[in-house]
Amino acid sequence: MTERSKMGSENEVSLLRLYLLRAGYLVVVVGLGLNVWPEFISRSGSWELMEGVVQCMLIAFWALCVVGLRYPLQMLPVLLWEIVWKLVWLIGVALPIWASGQMDDSTMMMVIECSLVVIFPFVIPWRFVFVNYVKKRGDRWA
Repeated sequence: MTERSKMGSENEVSLLRLYLLRAGYLVVVVGLGLNVWPEFISRSGSWELMEGVVQCMLIAFWALCVVGLRYPLQMLPVLLWEIVWKLVWLIGVALPIWASGQMDDSTMMMVIECSLVVIFPFVIPWRFVFVNYVKKRGDRWA
């Protein structure tokens, strides 16, 4: 087997896996579309600084997930980012609050929202991620 055909078989992602990946993007597109866009469009007045930053980041994430519906493999870093930031928040912020017995309702709501990230590890083609982001030689620096 030539090196080229070997790489092709390692990079191959099944059609089922692509549909699962697209379903993951679709969950984000529909979920954020129903929650973020109405608030963005109908807001009256200005947002506090960080609330505005968060809303704009969510809209950007939504737009990249729309692109992911068409190009699911190329947009994988977007879903990987989603997994990483939510895990970091759950472990670094929510867990210490929970361990200290100071969990309030708003933090618990955020924990529930962040916990929805559990679907993504099941739709991501991890072999493809390993081959293309771990094993593959990086781009040159100079």
